[in-house]
Amino acid sequence: MRPARAGGPPAVVLVGPPGAGKSTVGRLLADRLGVAYRDTDADIEQAAGKTIPEIFIDEGEPHFRALERAAVRAALDGHDGVLSLGGGSIMDDGTRALLAGLPVVFLEVGLHDAVRRVGLDAPRPLLAVNPRQQWRELMEVRRPLYTEVARAVVSTDARTPQDVAAAVLDALQLKDA
Repeated sequence: MRPARAGGPPAVVLVGPPGAGKSTVGRLLADRLGVAYRDTDADIEQAAGKTIPEIFIDEGEPHFRALERAAVRAALDGHDGVLSLGGGSIMDDGTRALLAGLPVVFLEVGLHDAVRRVGLDAPRPLLAVNPRQQWRELMEVRRPLYTEVARAVVSTDARTPQDVAAAVLDALQLKDA
């Protein structure tokens, strides 16, 4: 595996809502491309020493979003492998500006598949009350932003992670290593 080098840019950046498969597909893509995998949510948890739900509860969403902006900026500056961003990271204008021109793929997932994958009862702070309705409302706001930053949109519905990874490689015209 080729280690990440300072200065990036990432080979692939994955964005999308909870349950889209960013982590699973990201790891598969990294393996296929022979590069490192990085997830900004994991970076935040490691730096904070607690889970994202704990950050939301203890410090609140504005603090989490500040940590998220910093994690995304650091990852975009220092990682040339496959990068998965947290679902809400695209809400920040600065983050969207940083993604301009990069190989960003929006992994799109419908509510049915998202529920099947994450159950929407998992510890996700923004989906804590009436998760199906909250998910729909999040997507109404976020879908245009995901498509704004994406070079390609790949549906994950009714597809295996391997099929999604192959579709991402095809969409970006990257050779499967």
